[in-house]
Amino acid sequence: MAKKQYAVIGMGRFGSSVANALSGMGFDVLAIDADEQRTQEMSNVVTHAVSADSTDEEALRALGIRNFDVVVVAIGEDIQSSILTTLILKDMGVPVLIVKAQNELHGKVLQKIGADKVIYPERDMGLRVAHHLTSPNILDYIELSEDYSILEMRASEQMIGKNLLELNIRARFGCNVMAIRSGNSMNISPYAEDRIENGDVLIIVGHKDHLTKMELAYPK
Repeated sequence: MAKKQYAVIGMGRFGSSVANALSGMGFDVLAIDADEQRTQEMSNVVTHAVSADSTDEEALRALGIRNFDVVVVAIGEDIQSSILTTLILKDMGVPVLIVKAQNELHGKVLQKIGADKVIYPERDMGLRVAHHLTSPNILDYIELSEDYSILEMRASEQMIGKNLLELNIRARFGCNVMAIRSGNSMNISPYAEDRIENGDVLIIVGHKDHLTKMELAYPK
């Protein structure tokens, strides 16, 4: 099966980070930015780096952008360019279009014009930092939607030695333990009798309010 091909438009901090990560995973990556210096800096990192105006439909067609499996629009401060680029790419029939939003209003506009997924890197990072600061056991926090999230939680002292039935997380908090990570092994869909050991990490999904209640119940 052919490797997926990715195009990333906008080589600011977020865009260059995404392009770098995808390239490091072995994918073919086209990096695009209007600033020639930025594309030159990425030329040794990605498969191709091109200086082009993403609001110029002809320039995008010349790059064969519609042949890429996924296009990430990571344009920074210029919301107008972000929206126009998204419109052009959607009209061209890009299979999967992922767009960075500056704020909720920008995100709503992007969704209305057809972005397949809207991401909020600054907001999401802020959420993660807040959870790390307030709950030392929280290793990661990922928003699934406006209401639901997944968190990775290091087993607290109160959990160790108990099984999932005894913890009763679903009944107490309305959250579901999707998996338990023990060292390098991952227990997917664990049983009620599975016991929590020291050092285990629980992957839990639930409503944000329910997850917050659970975090407060297991502070350390």
